[in-house]
Amino acid sequence: MQGSIFEGIGMGLLLSMMIGPVFFMLITTSMEQGFRFAAILAIGILVSDLVYVLITYYGIHFLTQFPVIQQGLGYVGGLILIGFGVSFWRKKVSNRPNSGGLIPQQVRKRTAFAKGFGVNGVNPFVMLFWISIASLVSSKNWNGTERFAYYLGLILTVFLIDLGKAYVAGRLAHLMTGKVRTYLNKGVGILICYFGVKMIWDTLNL
Repeated sequence: MQGSIFEGIGMGLLLSMMIGPVFFMLITTSMEQGFRFAAILAIGILVSDLVYVLITYYGIHFLTQFPVIQQGLGYVGGLILIGFGVSFWRKKVSNRPNSGGLIPQQVRKRTAFAKGFGVNGVNPFVMLFWISIASLVSSKNWNGTERFAYYLGLILTVFLIDLGKAYVAGRLAHLMTGKVRTYLNKGVGILICYFGVKMIWDTLNL
């Protein structure tokens, strides 16, 4: 069991080194709205990953053997990411980003959760990653406890590192002027659009 959990932690460290649209959204949310909201966004990412784990673990990974389904996921996911990118580009920066204006705190928390769940969930390559993990686990001569330990080590590692990223970004928030945050939002918007376009392009070349 110890071997499987350490293998999961190693895979989690590798996954955490990948920089994608979720990474930039996590950093921006922490800088603009504080660590608590970035943590809720990270929980949304975590829940999305758990959904993929359940789907792939119980055998739905055969869907990607059908090119039409795989391509459809790529196109839809790419367009949604571009939509998120455009929304970041057009986002207005207030003088007090942590106050949230007239939007109730509970509503903003639900929005943060939905963004984390949505951006991670619509990326078909996240699903493909979990399919590869499910295939790897099935190739091991592990019992149910060892498989659970592997997934637990992987998911908790990713989640804790996401929280660490958000905390560091939140500590630097006081250095962010309104002008800097505006440029940051535009930069993040461009990057998320890039990942959306890249997703569509990669789907075209499948």
